[in-house]
Amino acid sequence: MSTVDPGPERTEAQPADAAPGYVHVYTGDGKGKTTAAFGLALRAAGHGKRVFVGQFMKGQPYGEIAALAENPLVDVEQFGTAGCIRMDEVSDGHVGRARDGLERARHALREGGYDVVVLDEIDIAIWFGLLTVSDALRMIDERPPQTELVLTGRRAPREIVERADLVTEMREVKHYYRQGVLARAGIEF
Repeated sequence: MSTVDPGPERTEAQPADAAPGYVHVYTGDGKGKTTAAFGLALRAAGHGKRVFVGQFMKGQPYGEIAALAENPLVDVEQFGTAGCIRMDEVSDGHVGRARDGLERARHALREGGYDVVVLDEIDIAIWFGLLTVSDALRMIDERPPQTELVLTGRRAPREIVERADLVTEMREVKHYYRQGVLARAGIEF
């Protein structure tokens, strides 16, 4: 039988509910940004923390959403449409869904009692013109000090990177997509 080391014990000087939260950015052209964010969500839930994940640009089923559907500590909402869109296909409807999603995420951040809030693909929503850099910076400013905030997506704006406490850039070294392998259930979605 194996046991898991829970790590160092908390002291009175650092109770769990008073620990500061930080701003993370997972960006870059490599695979794994959303996967890293969901990994953090799963880890947080494993420690009894409440998590909200708002997915911009996404509206289709994903394995991670199905896996967490019955977890009472993780709430996932999608603010995109099914299928990928190109920049030249952006419509008022896409902008409206993103703006509505931003308001829902803002409410979750300020009033939802969440320990971790993930804004998945918000960087690409900004790149596509669905949201603005100011929208994301306002979310950072409105973050309760104990809440962990995660922003993901390619092309993270410089202003967001500068304001973050932790920035990870996923860099593609090699990808089987280049050999014609399409997205696979359970691996890419």
